[in-house]
Amino acid sequence: MIDNLEALGRALPRMLEGLWMTLQLTAGGALLAFAVAIGLGLLVRFDSILVRGAARIIIELFRGTSLLVQLFFIFFVLPLPPMNIQLDPIWAGIIALGLNYGAYGAEVVRGSINAVPSGQWEATTALSMSRAQRMRRVIFPQAWALMIPSLNNLLIQLLKGTAVVYLITIFDLTAALDKLRMDTDVFFAYSLGLLMYFAVAYALTLMMNALEARAKHNLGQRKPLKEAITSAPVPDAKGAGQFG
Repeated sequence: MIDNLEALGRALPRMLEGLWMTLQLTAGGALLAFAVAIGLGLLVRFDSILVRGAARIIIELFRGTSLLVQLFFIFFVLPLPPMNIQLDPIWAGIIALGLNYGAYGAEVVRGSINAVPSGQWEATTALSMSRAQRMRRVIFPQAWALMIPSLNNLLIQLLKGTAVVYLITIFDLTAALDKLRMDTDVFFAYSLGLLMYFAVAYALTLMMNALEARAKHNLGQRKPLKEAITSAPVPDAKGAGQFG
């Protein structure tokens, strides 16, 4: 154990470098995935069959193919003629993660918008709101509160998905753990890896829970701080579950 701790001390700068790269990939991929999810999620609700069909094809293409294959295509195939598009490895990783998880997120967005009660849609019609006003001021704020838990799940999946990017020469946390394994042993290195990924995932979950609490508060639905932290309903005085 002492030898392992000494090896960890020597490898600490590399570990922090790999962790920082993983955080960059997670943040960049999440931002792109969010933009893709919102864009495609709205497009599949358009009246035009051509717009809906094109959005659906894109969603199914990235949902129905492997993230690893997409990553290799972006990094190894795009530089070839006739495309000749050479991307920096980190950008290739961000684009692959963003497109893949954004396609899954588009279904979350679509489903959440459809879950808004029909009475809300009817009220916006009665108020003679335009399509944009209806979505921006009434429908999307309610859908946003509904979609955050599912988007949180996708964000954690995206964090774990960053583990494949070391295959295109990116030195991320997984690559750092693999190097540590050579200097220590498999159990020590990957047990440490589990703890590090868990710590980052839990921090992201707390952030998304706080975001959900704020979204519900904006809708006049109070969500206690304890619930935002634990993701569990807080029992009321009668012992019943109290939701938002």
